[in-house]
Amino acid sequence: MVRSVQLATAVLAVLGAFASIGCREPTPAPSTLSVPSAPASGELKVGDPAPAVVATASDGSTVDLAKLKGRWVVVYFYPKDDTPGCTKEACAFRDAWSRLDKANVSVIGVSVDDHESHKAFAAKHKLPFPLLADTDRRICKAFGVPVTAGFAARTTFLVGTDGKIAKIYPKVDPGVHADQILASIPPG
Repeated sequence: MVRSVQLATAVLAVLGAFASIGCREPTPAPSTLSVPSAPASGELKVGDPAPAVVATASDGSTVDLAKLKGRWVVVYFYPKDDTPGCTKEACAFRDAWSRLDKANVSVIGVSVDDHESHKAFAAKHKLPFPLLADTDRRICKAFGVPVTAGFAARTTFLVGTDGKIAKIYPKVDPGVHADQILASIPPG
């Protein structure tokens, strides 16, 4: 009987340790992030103004969504740096970079990973666009993107040249997503 209790206690301790690995939400870090609260409905819709995000990217640049008015802006949320689907999506944007830039499109990646994780991810895959560390979930909240088990839902917002949400992609196929974005941009 005592051995059964000891075994059960050990199993629970091991399960608790595994639960804390990868399932624990990262500790929010201080950030230089300025994001207003989410819309009253909690969800952005096509035609709504994009949230006024101002944040320091992992490359040290300042991203100010309002200053990108006049360009198309892709704000894509992804679950985790350097995982198969997220890497595929980021590399698809990287590989389409010259076509995106030619079409007057800026790309901003957002996840709840920290700046160090983003720096390593961007360097490893030579990503030419900024990644924002949303460790306190303020950007996710402003865009109405759910965070489950510590991971942002894979969702993309295409912001028009007028600063309003032009299209929302709630379900994304990482391998073809960059081409979907390009197909959504009117010629000219």
